[in-house]
Amino acid sequence: MQTTPFRTRFVLIQTSHAGNVGAAARAIKVMGFDELVLVAPRWANVLRREETIQRASGALDVLENARIVETLDEALDGMTHLCATAMTPRDFGPPTRAPREHFTQLVQTATPQVGAQGVAFLFGSERFGMRNEDVYRCHVALSIPTNPKFGSLNLASALQVIAYEWRLALGGFPVQEATAPMVRADAPQVAGLLTHLEQALVAVGFLDPEAPKKLMPRLNSLFNRADLTQEEIHILRGVAKAMLETADKAKR
Repeated sequence: MQTTPFRTRFVLIQTSHAGNVGAAARAIKVMGFDELVLVAPRWANVLRREETIQRASGALDVLENARIVETLDEALDGMTHLCATAMTPRDFGPPTRAPREHFTQLVQTATPQVGAQGVAFLFGSERFGMRNEDVYRCHVALSIPTNPKFGSLNLASALQVIAYEWRLALGGFPVQEATAPMVRADAPQVAGLLTHLEQALVAVGFLDPEAPKKLMPRLNSLFNRADLTQEEIHILRGVAKAMLETADKAKR
């Protein structure tokens, strides 16, 4: 897991669906976090249930290290900044902010301390959300910007968004190339292609060598704009070769 100046903990309060616990573990691991605490979940054996393990989809280490506690006080031990996740407006409590806005401010205003600062993200039950008294304990109520007419998020989905935004605020991960790096063709390779292609165009009667006009310079300009790779040079020279072979057979 990537180290940060913050110790990050995800707290699920009275979770009722085992699958959401597994999905939460997966969401946490994907974003490089590993600390999950469950407060009085519906199932005492939720970390070992088949649905939990299946939905974790490989994040078994997060499940193995997860803790189950009876009270929220136990879950928040060592945490210094508490973030509620509450969609329902309240007439009293911490300020409501979008995750990105709050996380940017939190990271920018962090003061050097001995050891990591503890940041906890609290998620209520699937059916009722967070209790008012739990929200009141927090420094902020995070509200994910969603469609005003349909803003309901699944617990694991909401956790994934929060984990992503928090990781982004901490610097994120580099994007990994999904394809092999391309090797650009150099000038001699492009020149070789043009010579080969010119021969093929003459052979099939498309180019009159006595009156070439500006066809080849224009193709040269086209290839320069295309920024050809070595593999693309090989393909085009293969086309030119096939044209020459076809023209040769036609003469026989």
